[in-house]
Amino acid sequence: MPELPEVESLVTFLREHAVGRVIARIDTPGFHVLKTYSPPISSLAGLEITGATRHGKFLDIDVSGLHLVTHLSRAGWLHWRTALPPAPPRMGKGPIGIRVHLDDSSGFDLTEAGTQKRLAVYVVKDPSEVPGVARLGIDPLSSAFTADALEGLLAGVRAQIKGVLTDQTVIAGVGNAYSDEVLWEVGMSPFKPAANLTSVEVARLHEALVRTLREAVERSAGTAAGELKAEKKSNLNVHGRTGLPCPRCGDEVREVSFATKSLQYCATCQTDGKPLADRRMSRLLK
Repeated sequence: MPELPEVESLVTFLREHAVGRVIARIDTPGFHVLKTYSPPISSLAGLEITGATRHGKFLDIDVSGLHLVTHLSRAGWLHWRTALPPAPPRMGKGPIGIRVHLDDSSGFDLTEAGTQKRLAVYVVKDPSEVPGVARLGIDPLSSAFTADALEGLLAGVRAQIKGVLTDQTVIAGVGNAYSDEVLWEVGMSPFKPAANLTSVEVARLHEALVRTLREAVERSAGTAAGELKAEKKSNLNVHGRTGLPCPRCGDEVREVSFATKSLQYCATCQTDGKPLADRRMSRLLK
């Protein structure tokens, strides 16, 4: 799933390549991705793209005061094309949700791989009209996100720290991959109750979270939209590396599987050498 650094990089890319261009037309072969109908998406045609920004994992394209907002979900992406074919894509065929044609023949597709169909596109007058944006918690790259602010968010929360870090109503923009990376950085079990963290542990977690995200944003600066996924994967230490050696201690990276996702961790670095229970395998063995 694209997380804060990748969406931030898409924002930078669109500011460089799309801002100042006029939308010639929008094709909607995957009309199911549209979650709003007033104003209609067709009303963006003929308007200039005047800005791009990010709200958590939401990408917000300002089109002369209207906002084309998308959440790429788990398998969505923005594919930039320097020259789009003039013929519209076939309705309901393939991964394309919407195609945006610009006035110089360039443009982009918002696509979704797989069968889950969670790509969401909104056209609104104010981004806060999007329910997911309205519920977002603090942005971890904002000046308001201090160690004290994080300690306040975690105080009294009995949920596991992994779940808190990925709860978008608490901290906006952190997902499965970067939460795994940050917890590995600080040597913390993903199952540790958030309320049990000491002030020292909170300070270390805050530093690692901000640093990890900022470094990821800086690494991807200037990277073409089509190369961002590969750039992200190549710089992960534990996430998505099940069975490979931990870069720090050499132990095998382990996995805990859930219904639709999994987390990765190093038992030596994070859980005093004790493997965490794999909930999915435990159910199969019963």
